[in-house]
Amino acid sequence: MAKQARYYQDKIAVVTGAGSGIGRAIAQRLATHGARVHCADIDGEAAQSVAAGLSNAQAYTLDVADSDAVAAFAAEIYASDGRVDLLFNNAGIGHAGLIADSELDDWRRQLDINVMGVVHGLHAFLPRMQAQPGTSHIINTASAAGLIALPRMAPYCAAKHAVVGLSQSLAAELHDSPIGVTILCPGTINTAIVERTQMRGNALKNQARAVSHYARKGASPDQVAEDVLHDVRKGRLFCVTPRSEVGLGWLAQRISPAFTHRLLRHRIRALLGAP
Repeated sequence: MAKQARYYQDKIAVVTGAGSGIGRAIAQRLATHGARVHCADIDGEAAQSVAAGLSNAQAYTLDVADSDAVAAFAAEIYASDGRVDLLFNNAGIGHAGLIADSELDDWRRQLDINVMGVVHGLHAFLPRMQAQPGTSHIINTASAAGLIALPRMAPYCAAKHAVVGLSQSLAAELHDSPIGVTILCPGTINTAIVERTQMRGNALKNQARAVSHYARKGASPDQVAEDVLHDVRKGRLFCVTPRSEVGLGWLAQRISPAFTHRLLRHRIRALLGAP
């Protein structure tokens, strides 16, 4: 813990989606370790509430799907602090429903926020980070669904697989540079994402069951924050958390996709009911 605190002391951090869940937990843990945290969220009041509880933080209202807004956000931070040591492209939304039940707008919203939100963050911050002295790190939040193909979550899976792919490409490009990359892949976490998730078809009828399941079985966002800050400090490309859930699922899919798909069909049916 002492090594972790020293590593993050006086770092300048940007966290999108900082108003709740994993983003809030990351912002809080960074502040505990002595970092200055820029907390951004589409819900400006939530971001302000988080920042107000931290010792050295500032809040912003930000829609990551708006490229101009993200560019202005980056310019403001560099005008005030001159650098960014840690960029957490964390904002995201969920989706559940059969492909046949999903609207085209559902796909667009997933791509606009979960994929282009990361792209906008990279486009606005990466050139500035490359021009600044010293080491820095980019953390892109994907999901276990970016590693494991989940039924009835195709738009979300497609978006999160895209985040994993673009992040691996980014890591390869930055291999010989002072900028590190970590891909955060959380599994079942007790956050409000399921409650806010757009659900279609039969999934919508079982949303309350899914919310209850995540509340009862989900890992704490604090555990995610602890795991990702540990893995960033260690320079690891992937942070899978909870490690027992996501790591085993990822391994199972690589060994036997057919078996994993069968297992996941049963699990999703228990969670969301029959298709």
